[in-house]
Order: sequence, then structure tokens, then C-alpha cells
Amino acid sequence: MSNAALTADRRREAGVWPLIHAERAALAADLADLTDKQWATPSLCTGLTVREVLAHLTAGASLNTMRWLAGVIRCRFDFDKQVAMRLAQQLGTTPGETLERFHRTVPSTTKPPLPAIAMLGEAIVHAEDIRRPLGIRRDYPIDAVAKTAGYYQGSDLVVVAKGRISGLRLVADDSPFTSGSGPLVSGRTVALIMAMTGRATYLDDLEGDGVELLRSRCGTA
Repeated sequence: MSNAALTADRRREAGVWPLIHAERAALAADLADLTDKQWATPSLCTGLTVREVLAHLTAGASLNTMRWLAGVIRCRFDFDKQVAMRLAQQLGTTPGETLERFHRTVPSTTKPPLPAIAMLGEAIVHAEDIRRPLGIRRDYPIDAVAKTAGYYQGSDLVVVAKGRISGLRLVADDSPFTSGSGPLVSGRTVALIMAMTGRATYLDDLEGDGVELLRSRCGTA
């Protein structure tokens, strides 16, 4: 890769971090007054409460490449085991402690060996995993969701998304995002993101001849 290309990549990465920090701050604010019962609400991530998903977000924002690799080796390359281990480390003893730990990661630029745009995707997708069951709606900045949708439509790195929407045309009605060709799936950008990352409940927010095909490809998150 040329020096010019490397410089452009660094600039793109740098431009994503303010979006990540804004999404973390917004989520922390939304969760500030939850009751213990609300903290125990099942999230859209199978088997995890909203509190546990928040701890997972904290873990992701606290792991650099070396710590991530050390955990992978410790867990004998069982990635699900490492996720569970890191989540438990960040859960704390009370919901208040869980939230405080997440608060401390809001300005963090620490990340595992992933591009910054993947961290933005995590921030938005897991925030929706928490918000949707709690009945909380966020009007996401168009730039943030359009960038995230653009990342997922071309990647299966963190979660199968590119493969899930193969042969479909996705069109957002609130941002410039479009992708692919084939039967149409249209709606809010955040609903498209959540559907392409496997959250079937968001398909009820979408329209078009391709919705049922996409539904058939959605499983558990």
C-alpha cells in the first residue's frame, strides 16, 4: 500500500472515532435511569440481558490487540469463550457499576484488531440490541448509520452480513445508502443494518419483495 493510501486510511479511521464516542455517550445517557428490572431485560442477543450486552461493549472498548490475542490463546482459540470471559470481567457487582465501567470507555480509542468502522457497527448494533427491548428509540445521525450500513454490506468479518444480503437490493429511505441488486428491501437505515446483521425483529420495519427472503436468512444474533 502506498504512503498516500495509508494516510487516507488513517484519516478515515480518525473520522470514525467521534461517531463512536457520540454513540457510546448517547447510550450511556439512555440507560442512566433504568430500574433493576429493566437491567435484567432480555436483549436481542440470545441469552444475554441488556446489562450483559453493555458489559460486552465495555469489554470491546477495553481490549487492544495484545490483550485480545492473549485472551484468544488463554481460551485456546475458542472465541465465544473469550467473549464470555471478557464480559464477566466488565460486568461489575451492580448495574450501576456496569454503567460506570461503560461510561469510562466513552472516549476510548482502544480496540481489538478490527477497523474503527467495525467498532462503530458494534456500538450501533449492540445499542439497538439493548434499546429495542426497552422501548427506547434513537434517531441516529445519518452519517453514522450510512457509514455503518456501507461497512456491513461489504463485510462478513465480525458477523455474516454481506452473505446474508446477497442477491437483494437494499434502499434506505432516510439516508443515501443503497446496496446490491435483486428483490427490494427498504426502510430506515438502522433497520436495514439490524436485519443484515441477523436481527429478524427489524424486518417488521422494512418493506419490499425481498423482505421474506431476508427473513429466511436471519437467525439468532
